[in-house]
Amino acid sequence: MARYVLNRLAQAVMLLVIVSAIGFALLHLAPGGPLSQFAASAQMTQEDLDRVSKQLGLDRPLPIQYLDWFLRMLRGDWGKSYRDGEAVLSVISSHLGATLELMVTATIVAVLLGCWIGILGALRRYSLFDSLATVGAMIALSIPTFWFGLVTIYVFSVTLGWLPAGNRETVGDGSFLDLLHHLIAPALVLGLVETAMWGRFMRSSMLEVINQDYIRTARAKGMPEWRILTVHALRNALLPMITVAGLQFPTLLGGALVAETVFTWPGMGRLFLDSIGYRDYPVVMGILMFSAIMVLIGSLIADILYAVVDPRIRVG
Repeated sequence: MARYVLNRLAQAVMLLVIVSAIGFALLHLAPGGPLSQFAASAQMTQEDLDRVSKQLGLDRPLPIQYLDWFLRMLRGDWGKSYRDGEAVLSVISSHLGATLELMVTATIVAVLLGCWIGILGALRRYSLFDSLATVGAMIALSIPTFWFGLVTIYVFSVTLGWLPAGNRETVGDGSFLDLLHHLIAPALVLGLVETAMWGRFMRSSMLEVINQDYIRTARAKGMPEWRILTVHALRNALLPMITVAGLQFPTLLGGALVAETVFTWPGMGRLFLDSIGYRDYPVVMGILMFSAIMVLIGSLIADILYAVVDPRIRVG
């Protein structure tokens, strides 16, 4: 088990290095480059730009810049924002809570609703409910998140006036009920899209389990159906969902970015787009690395948990 964990950890570190190198190169080789934020000022002369470039170390070869940045990142120095000089980690941490709040709520909605739909669809295969769930999942997976969010705002905010059109809280309020009121729309938009994926995966997993020989044996012995489903079928059907949870994390992050933009939610996704618009490359790179680390950690945890519950996949 220890060897398996070390192998997966080594693969995660190598992948993180590759992601950081590609991301760093793309940002610095993009049109305008890191100096475009400073060059936008009419008062900046070429001499000023050269001085700023030297102060920031941008006059050095790109591999040297990357190595210096990567070593400083390992020490906890992720750089400073070009906009206000604030440390990148401080900027990210100030927006992280809003993103986690949205993602956790959306995940709870997706897991509970998706697993229920998947289990019921498997038990009532080819029924009207299963057909409607399949069609609904295909529609949900086909609809872009931003379009779904705009329709939600138009229907429930503009037309009916039931939910706020955006932001995390009402200025001057900030109570729990006010926060919950603002959270409903973006969490449902993000959660319902994820629900379709969870429902399809859960249906397939449950169908595979309930057709196994040990389920037929349990029924032949006269075991109550509820006990067969909860103790034997459901427990084994949930095992592949551990891996699915790890694989869904990148999709959830991407969906959160779109949802935060549509609903002006002050999270990391909104910060990422704003930083790109301002050419604030240290913050953009910091968000990219933070997201990559979180995705790799989620995938690593999922792999370890799956190895714990299913010893067959362990190596050594």
